[in-house]
This record gives sequence, structure tokens and C-alpha cells, in this order.
Amino acid sequence: MSVSMNPADAPLADPLETLNPEQRAAACHQGGPLLVVAGAGSGKTMTLAARVAHLVLQGADPQRILLLTFSRRAALEMQRRTGHLLHRALGLKGTQAAPALPWAGTFHSVGARLLRESAEALGLSPQFSILDRGDAEDLMAWVRQEQGLSATERRFPMKGTCLSIYSRCVNSQAPLAAVLAQAFPWCAEWEDELKRLFKAYAAAKQDQQALDYDDLLLSWLLMLQEPTLAAAQSARFDHVLVDEYQDTNRLQAGILHALKPTGEGVTVVGDDAQSIYGFRAAEVRNMLDFPAHFTPPARVLTLERNYRSTQPILDASNAVMALAPERFAKTLWTDKASSAQPRLVTVEDDAAQARWVAQQILARREEGMTLKRQAVLFRTSHHSATLELELTRRRIPFVKFGGLKFLEASHVKDVLALLRWADNPRCRLAGLRTALLVPGIGPAHARRLLDAMDAASDPAAALRAYVPPAAAATDWQALATLWLALRQDAGTGWPGELQRIVDWYAPHLERLNDHPVPRLADLAQLVAIAGSHRSRERFLTELALDPPEAGSDTASDPLLDEDYLILSTIHSAKGQEWQAVYLLNVVDGCIPGDLGVGTPEEIEEERRLLYVAMTRARQHLDLMVPQRFYVTQQGRHGDRHLYGPRSRFIPDAMAAEHFERISPRADGALPTAPPAGLLDLRARLRGQWD
Repeated sequence: MSVSMNPADAPLADPLETLNPEQRAAACHQGGPLLVVAGAGSGKTMTLAARVAHLVLQGADPQRILLLTFSRRAALEMQRRTGHLLHRALGLKGTQAAPALPWAGTFHSVGARLLRESAEALGLSPQFSILDRGDAEDLMAWVRQEQGLSATERRFPMKGTCLSIYSRCVNSQAPLAAVLAQAFPWCAEWEDELKRLFKAYAAAKQDQQALDYDDLLLSWLLMLQEPTLAAAQSARFDHVLVDEYQDTNRLQAGILHALKPTGEGVTVVGDDAQSIYGFRAAEVRNMLDFPAHFTPPARVLTLERNYRSTQPILDASNAVMALAPERFAKTLWTDKASSAQPRLVTVEDDAAQARWVAQQILARREEGMTLKRQAVLFRTSHHSATLELELTRRRIPFVKFGGLKFLEASHVKDVLALLRWADNPRCRLAGLRTALLVPGIGPAHARRLLDAMDAASDPAAALRAYVPPAAAATDWQALATLWLALRQDAGTGWPGELQRIVDWYAPHLERLNDHPVPRLADLAQLVAIAGSHRSRERFLTELALDPPEAGSDTASDPLLDEDYLILSTIHSAKGQEWQAVYLLNVVDGCIPGDLGVGTPEEIEEERRLLYVAMTRARQHLDLMVPQRFYVTQQGRHGDRHLYGPRSRFIPDAMAAEHFERISPRADGALPTAPPAGLLDLRARLRGQWD
């Protein structure tokens, strides 16, 4: 739908009125490709939303705008902000809806939609299943066993490692040998076996009419390499906008360039200084090389005004990135003046580090800064172990970000397996998991059923003809009746059919688990989530692509407190901000990590990781430098310890100019000067030889 306005119906509010000049230039850009280099805290999201709103007000059809993000939440936030701007600009009443953006979503979700639409032209089943990470690992394990690779005399990579290697190859578009040499050198001897495994894994997915997470991008790119399909998709969208472009991998960059080879209507926004996902095959070169990819080159606009941090914090952050050998030059600035520099805090060891951080957290809380407005960041999850003990001792509540996904909880996987099996009868993984829930049915009987369904032209007829073991007859009949009903509904009973599955599963849940009540609450939440999706297929797709974070299997005791501290890895903190940030272990061996210094590219990503951590702070930033830290083995500190110099990313000259340097006492207090002349040490040293 296009939005046209009569000259008499002038907008009531300018959607660009709150933008600074650089943001406005980006929002109003016309013509060829545009790269917006958006520094940390520079209002990137609002600028991109304003650009979309401006395009719509200029007559662009929202149905022909493709907005690609890296999370479903980011897509929803972009739609919300754009809708708010259009609502005001068009003078709509409170009950009137602003124009929607039907093609806003993640690369994976948009790819899944387009693949389903073109499934028949691609030789795919329109009912293909999408395997989440857990299902993909299970299928990899299945194929690994069938290939005889679980019975090798020497250590063969486990299923998770095999899937990681496979995923890295697909997303980086690099040969297996190169991926093994760079990221998995201990697996290099298995190159031939891994090739055989991956070929069998791809065949197993095809047999089960399933695509994994990486296939969604790979299949989309392969689709765009067919000229007829590429031309149709390119003509479908007038504008393509990509958020967080520095996090794209080669597949995603290839998709963008195949969609819009000339760059007409393309806008990408990102910050090369925040490219920190190399372990996911993200490629910062996609952004660095973007302008030169087109003829004439793309226009580059830089957002340097920061709305988050004080100027001393920005000065220190700018200094860290200024030493990067290759980057888009930018100098973040703000009108938030402050006399307080970020602090480099040198302590004896990680125990002293924990005491100092805990003491500062409590002191700032007493000054009126709530715990939620403070965060402790670290390079790797186990770096916070000593601090967690200290926080517990001092009764400071905290929440640590990370852990398993909601979909990895066994009871959630059980319910979704039946739903997936009903949606796609060829999905053996889902069928096997579901059949094994029935008491009296073991792996051999389940495989006999699935073999019969695979061989039949009508899987439902094969299921009706299946004769279960006598001990399983009653329970099997209940499952078969439900499965056939779900197939017959074909989604028309959504979302009530999910509640029917939960009702069937509840007795099995009580039989299989000691504490069913919190797990039943998870399933009730799952049913509630289902109500926000228009169909079974959309629900399964979105849940696989953007799962919730927590479930009762991983949740700790209820947090009965009005406030709590945030603990987070730096990767999980990206996009967040706090009034005070404490960064642990700013020493070589941690930042950069001892495993992240193999190549110049890896070292530069570690520099960017430090930059991301520093730019999360609004007012206060403490970088902790323990002189000694212990080697962690099996989740515990051992006797081995290392002396780590301050991170190479903060050389002496930078430390002297941009940081306040302090060394607290072992008890966490700041040192005080001792009385003059307390001890004549030189005389004592000479005197011991008299």
C-alpha cells in the first residue's frame, strides 16, 4: 500500500524534527546506496526508523520496503518507532493504525517466508520443518552414528562441534580445510570423515523435508543465483534497509548484493568498531568494503554525536579505537561534560577485584544508584565466579545473562516435537521423540513405525495401520487419535490444537518428572505465546528462529527482591547501557583472550570487544586490572596462577592521558600515605650484615 497525501492534508508533525543534522541527512538520503556509520550511542535505531517513515511519507509503499535486522525484538522495535513517527506525521487518531511494515524481520525469518512462497519452484515441500539448534545437533548425532563415526578408536568431534564446523563453513563460505585450520585445528585430521558426515547430514535433512538455521540463508542465496527468481525478488522490494550491518556474514552480504546489484534503494547501518561476532562468521570486511562494492561508490554518512556517555568515557573509548589499523574514522562527542575520568583499578588478584567491585556497587547504591543501573561485564562467563561468591556473601542479589534457551527444556521440546511431527510427518526426529514418550514403545518399535511412514505415499495411512506392542496399546491409541486430528485440522484449529497437545502430554510429564508444576507453567506460557501467532507454521518458524531465553529447567530460585545487579558477558551486553559499568580482568590473557590472538584479525576483534564494553557506561566506568589471576579448570580455581600485564589495548601513554589510575588496599579501601620516617629501611638492610 502506498501513502499519498493531498497538499491540503499536510503532516501535523515533522518526523525528523528531533534529529541532529547528520541523522537528518541519513533519513532524507535519495538515490543510490547509503552506508550510515553509526557510533555507539549515536541514535542509530531512531535514525533508521526516521528514514523508513520519511520514505513512506514520500510515497514509498510499505509493502515494498524490506527491513532486515538481527533479532525479532529489534524488528518489532523498529516497527514501533516507525509507526509512532507516522502516526504523528499523518495526524492519525489514537484508534487509527499507522501503515504497517509486513517485511520487517530477521534475515532468517524473511528467508523462511520467501522460501515457503517459492517452495514448489525450488523443489522444496511447502511444509518443510525448521530445525532449531538442539534438533540440528540431534540429527547430526543420528547421522554421525549411522556413519560409524561414534565407534572410532581416536577422538572424533562430538555432535555440537560437528554442527559448529558445518555452520562455520556454510556462513563463512570457506572451504572445510580452511575452517578446520583456522578455528578447529584439532579436528583437521578428520577432514575426509567430516565431509562424508556433512554430505549425509544434508541428505538426511532433505529426506525429512527439513532445513536447519543455516540452510535458510544458504537456500535464499542459492535461490537468488537463479536469474528469474532473482529478478522477481529484486523487483518486489523498492527499498532494502539492513540494521547492524557489521554483524553480517558472507552469506547475508551475498543475499543483499544479489537482491540489489546496483545498490539502488539500499541503506545499511552499523558500526565497524562494534563488530564482535567473528565466532559466528560475521565479517567486518562486509562493512569496510561496502562503499567500493558499487559504481559509483555508496555514500557514507557518519553519526558521531553520542547521547549516552560522558565526554571522558568517550575520549578513552575513542583512544582505544584510534589505534586500530583499519576502520571508518570517527570521533564520538557529547555535550555531557564531566570531570570524572574512567578509572584503571589495579588490584592484587581476582579476590581483591571482587571485593573492590562489590564495595563500589554498595557505595553507589547508598548514593542513590539502584543495582539495576549498574552492571559488571566480563570477557568469558567463568570470569565472574569469584565475584559471584563475594556478592552472595554480601547478600547482593544479581542476575547473570546467559544460559540455555527455553526450547532446550525437555518438556518444551516434547510438546513441540509432536506439533512438528503433525506439521511434517517426514520429520523423523520429531516422530522418534514423540513415539518414545508412549510407555511400552522403545527405539526399535519407533523406528519400525517411522520407516513405514517414510515408505508410504500417505503417512497417515501407515500410522493407522501400525500395531504397537500390547503394553502400549491404550496410550498409543490416544496419541494416534490426537496426531490424526492435528493432521486433519491442518492449522485451522490454531492455537487450540497446542492446548490439546499439552492436555495429552500432562500425564506423561507427571510420570517423567519429579517437579511437574513449574514445567506445566512453562507449557501454559507456550500456549499463551502461540496465541500471538496467526498459524501453526508461523509459530513453529518464529519459535525456532527467535526462541525465548529461559525455562523452569534452568531458572534459579525466584528473585524476591526489588532490585538486582546485572552480570553479563560483553557479547550479551551489546546494545545495552548502564549508569555504572565495571569491567573485569582487563589484562592480556583475558582481553585479548589467550585464544583470540592467533591472527591480526582476531586481535582486532578483541580490541573492538573492549570498545563495546567501555561504551556501555553512561557516567562511571571502572576497568579492573588484577595483577594475578588463577587458571580455571573444571569450573574451579586451581593453584596455578598467571601474572597478566594490563591489556595491550591500553598502553601507558593512553592510560596516563585518559584514565584515573588507582591501587586500592587488599581490603578494598583506597590507600592512604603512611607517616614519614616510619622505618629506615636502607639502614635495616645494611645492618643485617653487621
